[in-house]
Amino acid sequence: MAVVTASAIGPSPPAQYTGCHSHGEELFCYGPDSEETLFAAEAAAAAVQTGASSEGQNEGSSPGGRNCHFHAGVEHCLEPGESEGGSAASATACDKVDRSYNMPIRIGTLFVMLITSSIAVFGPILLVRFAHVHPGGYIFTVLKQFGTGVIISTALVHLLTHAELMFGNECLGELKYEATTTAIVVAGAFLTFLLQYSSLRLSDSRARTVASKSGIQHAESMNGDASDKSSQVQVPTAGHDHRMPKLDDPLSVLILEMGIIFHSAIIGVTLVVAGDSFYKILVVVIIFHQMFEGLALGVRISHLSTISLLKKLLMGSGFALITPLGMAIGLGVLDSFNGNDKATIIAIGTLDAFSAGILLWTGFIQMWSFDWLYGDLRDAGAVRTGLGMFALVAGLVVMSVLGKWA
Repeated sequence: MAVVTASAIGPSPPAQYTGCHSHGEELFCYGPDSEETLFAAEAAAAAVQTGASSEGQNEGSSPGGRNCHFHAGVEHCLEPGESEGGSAASATACDKVDRSYNMPIRIGTLFVMLITSSIAVFGPILLVRFAHVHPGGYIFTVLKQFGTGVIISTALVHLLTHAELMFGNECLGELKYEATTTAIVVAGAFLTFLLQYSSLRLSDSRARTVASKSGIQHAESMNGDASDKSSQVQVPTAGHDHRMPKLDDPLSVLILEMGIIFHSAIIGVTLVVAGDSFYKILVVVIIFHQMFEGLALGVRISHLSTISLLKKLLMGSGFALITPLGMAIGLGVLDSFNGNDKATIIAIGTLDAFSAGILLWTGFIQMWSFDWLYGDLRDAGAVRTGLGMFALVAGLVVMSVLGKWA
């Protein structure tokens, strides 16, 4: 293996050296003869400095030649020669990077996001109400299962992964703990379960009380002997038929929406503070992301049979407004936001992980498992089963692919 010094190559390797890659502070390239060449440390530092400065210019600003990129929309900078996932981040790598932002495009994007989110979440609700599309038909089977795939993939590919990136940030220093993310996910899932379980117990208790009072009043009004009365008074045991509850009550859908909303607010903030070179790609990805999530939520809201159209629209409004609201907050803190600040990392990581726990419980237990193991798809025909399975896989795949950029 050949070794080349900085004086021999200048600030960067010659053009004939390709496939350059670094290991720590050492730079390896393949020469014209396909032999791997090790450039000396000072040469590698010069090349990294040149590359980092160039990338810094592309991102808008990179003081001192730092290499700045984005994790889940949050900026992460490395010093020249510093490798990703190193043992510790330098003090300057955790500082805020000052850069100029294209404000008109960010303000315009806010309204685009509002319109896209509104169409996605209100569309299914209005289809059921005015187009009389049957919730149990092929169209809504496809939309429901696509939405289920979107929710599961969002929880695992987007939220869980992003939270791990946040808590793996070297700027946390000694606060780092490998299981922080998954511990918060467990907490989110448990609290979701506890809320729904308590709600069901309370609902069952009230139903038994009402049924008992109704039975006593009925018995007192009847004529006949005691044995006749005894046979006529039957107190229903509501809620104890051991069937899995259907995701067709406002509380269950509201919990699903809360998990989506926490994460959508973070998306809005991190989208706005992303550098201009990353912003345009991220906008396109987030538009599709919000559109698919809006459809998933809108389909579930449209199935609620116990609330009025107005209440359904109000539930949908929460999703439609939250990402633009997050973007507005991002615009307000644009000049002071530092994605590598410890408090910022912990806040974003915690909300992402907690939202992942909520969506995992709701997605696996109440959406995926109920529809296929206990719901109408258990005995569905071949066509409907095939469409539902295809849509489920499509939702999983599409949101997993989008996870490469957002």
